[in-house]
Amino acid sequence: MLTFKSPAKLNIFLKVVGKRDNYHLINSRFIRYDKLFDEIIFEKKDKQKSGFEMVGNFDCKLENNTIFKAYKYLCEYAKDRKIESFFSDYLLKVNKNIPTGAGLGGGSSNAATFLLAVDELLNLKLKQKDFYAIGEKIGADVNFFISKYKSANVSGIGEKIEEFSDDEVEFKLNFVDIHANTSKVYSAFREHFFDKIDIKLANDMMKKTTNELLKSFDAKTLNDLLNPLLVCYPQIKKYMKEEMYLSGSGSTFFEAVKNG
Repeated sequence: MLTFKSPAKLNIFLKVVGKRDNYHLINSRFIRYDKLFDEIIFEKKDKQKSGFEMVGNFDCKLENNTIFKAYKYLCEYAKDRKIESFFSDYLLKVNKNIPTGAGLGGGSSNAATFLLAVDELLNLKLKQKDFYAIGEKIGADVNFFISKYKSANVSGIGEKIEEFSDDEVEFKLNFVDIHANTSKVYSAFREHFFDKIDIKLANDMMKKTTNELLKSFDAKTLNDLLNPLLVCYPQIKKYMKEEMYLSGSGSTFFEAVKNG
């Protein structure tokens, strides 16, 4: 049995700066949050059986799962038959600890961890640009997790990753038991708040450390998706308190408990 940790992420800030086709362009600071992680486990099958098998507590069909997408795209990209052969001998188990619809990037992290693990186990020797090419097809946050950066400025639709020298900050997470639909939240932003985009502020935030950001701005200024999240899920407001900040499109809030 081979086990790999699949960490969560936090968005210290998230600013929408425009649109590209049906996608929203963002400026954001991503940090990897290693204290919360899923486990990706490769387990030997009792007997050889062809085809990709995956076991876990998922809230979607297999074909919509980010790990399955990663598997399909990796097979197409690498064109290496030993990938399919490997999964005749091994099945995949996923222990989910990162809540879905919580703005913590669990699905994207799972896909990235899977890709990196298979590359390591099978010695595929893919380069980072290869992983990024696959990651872009799967989802917006995948390439951040592929980068392995602790902190990064993320832009475009999530495909542009630039490592950032940041503060060491300890966080406490506050979970709200609501599955926030990312598409729904972005639709609410486009309908009610798109005219309030501030590109200069978004660019300025890219230069500030996490401590500077948390000391300088309130939750609604840091994350453009907080107001539309409350439009979609007004009941979340009762869980909020001062100095709590939203990650991604929600519904997890975080607070700094010790500044470095």
